[in-house]
Amino acid sequence: MAETAPFRRRVGSVRPSHLMFTSGVAALVDLPNFSVLIKGLDDWSHRGLPDAMPIAEPRLLEEVQRSVGKSVQKLMPAPWMEGLDQDATGPASRVGVPVVPFPSWFRCTACNELGALDSGIFKFENSKPRKPHEARFFHDRCKRNKPLAVAARFVLTCTNGHLDEFPYSHFVHRGEACTKATHPRLRMEDHGGNLGANVNIKCVNCGEHRNIRQAQGRRGEENLPRCRGRHPHLAVFDPQGCDRAPKLLVVGASNQWFAKTLSALAVPRSGASALDAKIEQHWGIIESLPPAMYPWARENAPAFRELDQWSDEEIAEAVERRKDKLAGAGGGERPSGHIDLRTPEWEVFSAQRLPDPDLDFALRRDIDGVPEPLTGIYGDVVQAERLREVRALIGFTRLDAPDPEDPELVRIVQLARDRPTWVPASEVRGEGIFLRPPEDLLIAWEKRVADSEALRLHQEAYARHRKNRYSDRIATMSDFDPMAHWPGARFIALHTLSHLLIRTISLECGYSSASLSERIYSSTDDDPHRGGILIYTAVPDAEGTLGGLVSLAEPDQLVRLTRRALADARHCSSDPLCADRLPQAPADFLHGAACHICLFVSETTCERGNKFLDRRFVVPIGDPDLALYPEVP
Repeated sequence: MAETAPFRRRVGSVRPSHLMFTSGVAALVDLPNFSVLIKGLDDWSHRGLPDAMPIAEPRLLEEVQRSVGKSVQKLMPAPWMEGLDQDATGPASRVGVPVVPFPSWFRCTACNELGALDSGIFKFENSKPRKPHEARFFHDRCKRNKPLAVAARFVLTCTNGHLDEFPYSHFVHRGEACTKATHPRLRMEDHGGNLGANVNIKCVNCGEHRNIRQAQGRRGEENLPRCRGRHPHLAVFDPQGCDRAPKLLVVGASNQWFAKTLSALAVPRSGASALDAKIEQHWGIIESLPPAMYPWARENAPAFRELDQWSDEEIAEAVERRKDKLAGAGGGERPSGHIDLRTPEWEVFSAQRLPDPDLDFALRRDIDGVPEPLTGIYGDVVQAERLREVRALIGFTRLDAPDPEDPELVRIVQLARDRPTWVPASEVRGEGIFLRPPEDLLIAWEKRVADSEALRLHQEAYARHRKNRYSDRIATMSDFDPMAHWPGARFIALHTLSHLLIRTISLECGYSSASLSERIYSSTDDDPHRGGILIYTAVPDAEGTLGGLVSLAEPDQLVRLTRRALADARHCSSDPLCADRLPQAPADFLHGAACHICLFVSETTCERGNKFLDRRFVVPIGDPDLALYPEVP
């Protein structure tokens, strides 16, 4: 734990992906004996790390700058140094992500004494460098010998992203001061039970007591003080204050932190050469170097190690082409507004001429085209033999997950006190399959279902979902468009097909569904004829690059895989309940004939949280006119 004494000790480890999606900046990480809060970027440091190189992905960096600010110049991995296994007390032990104990109120497991760390009654010990998981706090004044002290598991949060300690003294004394002591002693007694929390807080000095249940729910909000606008990861209070009612949260709750991330595949521009793509990727390093320094850069600049196959003259020509292009675009000034990270990817996958392969990206299309039995199912099949995905964390929310299509509805909390010069990022490599249904088939299907009862119920459920979820933070409901960012019927069909294939792939080839990811390329206002899915591996270990997924796009394998996926979709063990399901008022769930048995996948796999799914829009399980594929091959 990188913090001032007495907490200058390593207390655990997490995977880089954990810091991006599960427990990043300002999240609570539950350790064996207590929990910690990951501090803001102001306290992170990459100084003295020889391998801490920025992650190059120009398109993603450009979008991060639009979202966070032009101050962001780099995408950086989490600070880490190799060598911890060899020397647990060496330099590597002092490098890591800074954290602070939170909540800082602890309870003695022997006598139930409740107090804050700054009261001095709890001490910290972590004397085994190779066993950071045994780090613990203990009650120094207990009659027993150093009994374990555990974090009092209640905190306060609000929809503005603030997080604070639970005010135990204020709560037990009903907003008044203790009549017997200025610093009263408290005890926490957990009585268990199956009807929610049954924890009693008692003041030892005056005898007042209160159950934590009186702080739960909407009625419990009346017993809590106003939100103080605290951001403990930044060690500041919001200067504008907070107008939201605080809510009781239990440490470990899944809604205490949601990541706001951006991701992009490292794809070359459509028609660009592999050299041009590399020059664009590492432009920030290469643009300032004259050709005379290229021999030196080949030995000292990591970016030039990826240019070994090209001569200095070829690199210089590519640099000039890049400069001419930026000059023609007004000196490289970026236009304002939102950039669509998916459009360049769609253009590359759907291009008639695939780009030249390189170390980050390699596509292959079978010379015989789509297998004959699947010509009515797919219009194009592309094997992605190499992929590189870069992900960046740009903020977080509490209580409600951010809406990827409408970020303004949920407040995104910043990662640093000042304007950050970098944001946390990670990169993973893998492989994938790009599948594109015939466009004429999609157009004809959209016309058939446009006026259907099933699609109307999906649209009404979408409007109810947005109203129920966001109405408490919208100033004027008259300005609220409940159908804004509706993904459309095409997205539901493509998304459902993607899930059917993912579940079949995980059974056929041994990949776990959590090792797979999806990207849905559906129609937009600018491109109404967009329609394709990419199923790919994006995991930080070797499982994602073994070729098992790409091999499933071979003709015989793909025919068998598709036939099984569509055949299995016609039946579910939960039928007829699943097959007949449609979101009708007052329900606001965003799926129809879909459940954990037939369509749902892990949350890390699905890009929309298992929403917008319905088997009836892909295979005939009722009305054949609703199915994209009325006849299974």
